[in-house]
Amino acid sequence: MGGGDDTGARVHPSLSAAQKPRSRGTFSAPVSVLATDISRFGPSQTEVVDLDAARAYCRSLTLGRYENFSVLSPLVPEDRRDDFASVYAFCRWADDLGDEAGSPERATELLAWWRGELERLAAGEARHPVFVALRETVARRGLSLVPFGELLSAFELDQVKSRYATWDEVVGYCRLSANPVGRIVLAVLGERCDDAQLAASDAVCTALQLTNHWQDIKRDWIERRRIYVPADMHDIADFEARLDRTITQGWSSDATFFAESRRLVRRLVAHTWDLWEAGEPLVESVSPRSRPLIWLFAAGGRSVLRNIERWNCETVLERPRLSKPRKAWLVGRAAVSARFGWRLPALPTPSMWIVDPEPDPEASLYPKRDACETNAVTRTDDVVIAP
Repeated sequence: MGGGDDTGARVHPSLSAAQKPRSRGTFSAPVSVLATDISRFGPSQTEVVDLDAARAYCRSLTLGRYENFSVLSPLVPEDRRDDFASVYAFCRWADDLGDEAGSPERATELLAWWRGELERLAAGEARHPVFVALRETVARRGLSLVPFGELLSAFELDQVKSRYATWDEVVGYCRLSANPVGRIVLAVLGERCDDAQLAASDAVCTALQLTNHWQDIKRDWIERRRIYVPADMHDIADFEARLDRTITQGWSSDATFFAESRRLVRRLVAHTWDLWEAGEPLVESVSPRSRPLIWLFAAGGRSVLRNIERWNCETVLERPRLSKPRKAWLVGRAAVSARFGWRLPALPTPSMWIVDPEPDPEASLYPKRDACETNAVTRTDDVVIAP
């Protein structure tokens, strides 16, 4: 394998199709709550907000932010929309506090404040509009506060950890950053939440988070200097420096990096499909009322993973995403099922069409089990507010 230095290793893009310049693209930055609402509802908040105003704030925040699929789509039962909005608003604030504060130190300080507000909710002293609305949701649906605390732990972890040694470490991160969301959603929807259903939900949520990580390799590096790709999934020499040069210049940093990175992403995708398949029972396990919404989340995530395959796993330079027609079809198909009770289509499966397969004879060797030990992840104490 070639090194990553510039003394002869870099090949001009005109010499190799595999290294041709590609569009760097731009990432539209959504407006952060730190830019709009922190002065009004931050740590020094004095304004008193009643439940109706708190619900209105959460709905406005939820409807005003771009996501792959609308959080408050018609697929969400009408009597659960305020609950979905309050949960989303909690996550949105936590995400922005962790990612938009300007420094890990400031983010850690703000996340500690946000955790303090969660503790105030548990003590019956909610004052922030998000927590005033969330308090009602937690009480009405009998939610545990453990998943909310775990989500905060993921954002706190992002402030001190930006590299992952093993596949198991990344999966452990997803247990905090993704799985709690699925558990909250199932509880809000009133699903049975038994061990089998929660295990399937965890598999789906971990798969969805990993899919986002492999989709966002370039974006995570540009915006946060984070690498979620675990070191035990590859033997690419000088990976970080070569990734940086490739992203900065818009084509492969040397004669071999692009092909090596494609093989790496294929390995990551293959392992992620295993998790998607483990979570397949989730859709059929939920009630008919919830099924179209849960199907949409799973079908959307699996469609993104297929797109990564169809883009030849070149996510170090591009960010494959769902097209508007594909999104419209998925939402429309789920909506028709919800309206008329039609059976939902089978979930998308791995793509059989890959532009440049480049067989990976060493795929079975990864992840390397002699890599660093998995870091332990701290769980929060269980706190439940009874309805």
